[in-house]
Amino acid sequence: MEQSRIRTANLVLAGLIVAFGLVCFVATVASGRVNSALLFVVLPVALAAALALTPGRTTHGSVFRLTTIGLLLAAVALHEGAICVVLAAPLVYAVAHGITAVIRRVSYSRTLPVLLPLPLLLVGVEGVQPEWRVQPDQSVQVTRAIGTEPAALPALLAAGPRPAAAGPLALRVLGVPTPEHVHGAGLEPGDRWMFGYHGSSHGPGGEIVTEVRAAGPRAISFVVLSDSSITGRWVGLRDATLSWAPGDGGGTELTLRIDYRRGLDPSWYFGPLQDRLMHAGAEHFLDMLNLP
Repeated sequence: MEQSRIRTANLVLAGLIVAFGLVCFVATVASGRVNSALLFVVLPVALAAALALTPGRTTHGSVFRLTTIGLLLAAVALHEGAICVVLAAPLVYAVAHGITAVIRRVSYSRTLPVLLPLPLLLVGVEGVQPEWRVQPDQSVQVTRAIGTEPAALPALLAAGPRPAAAGPLALRVLGVPTPEHVHGAGLEPGDRWMFGYHGSSHGPGGEIVTEVRAAGPRAISFVVLSDSSITGRWVGLRDATLSWAPGDGGGTELTLRIDYRRGLDPSWYFGPLQDRLMHAGAEHFLDMLNLP
């Protein structure tokens, strides 16, 4: 009887997951994103339904199964924002299994039930309010040696960036969206460079609009006027500076510094992750400049 009830509960859960997936699939196809529907809806829903039909044989097995189902359904709801789910997954699993282990030992201790909420409060409170954040403003800096002499570099930079295939491994593994359309050129204050995502510069992926704030013989600074891109869900770009100097063995050392505001908390977990991704993004931007 007990096993029959478990199977019935599994079937009901799987049915609810499939129903949720159908609604999301129809909505995604209706918005003209068939490819997104297949990748971001059908695949995670199929995996979640399969997990729902597989009963957990241990407590931690059941926790892993239900946590995974929750993460997959969150990925369905977020579509391209599923990258955030991937980044958060290790932390979610650690918290879920940690709480499970503690709860299983509560019966052996009188102090654990009192102390249990304290670490949860400390871990979960960061970011609840804007002022409850730890160093959300961060920056990355990448330096690359190129063969062009410093005097010839401004003329090459004035042509502006061009779309390029994602080179850094972190961007390729996570499938981080990169600009597919780039417009603008020039190095004079007021000149704008625009980076469009998904189909067109005004497509569903949004765009990043930057403007040259200042230009000198060895540096150019940009300010981000607006950011409606899908990457803006987890990082807020603020400004950037391109600077260059003669290289030790000839050529030029080109340095890109990007200032941004971290969009995810807690800082001890997402800070290093976003730093690594922003380094990869800075490397990709230098690739887009197509310098020798």
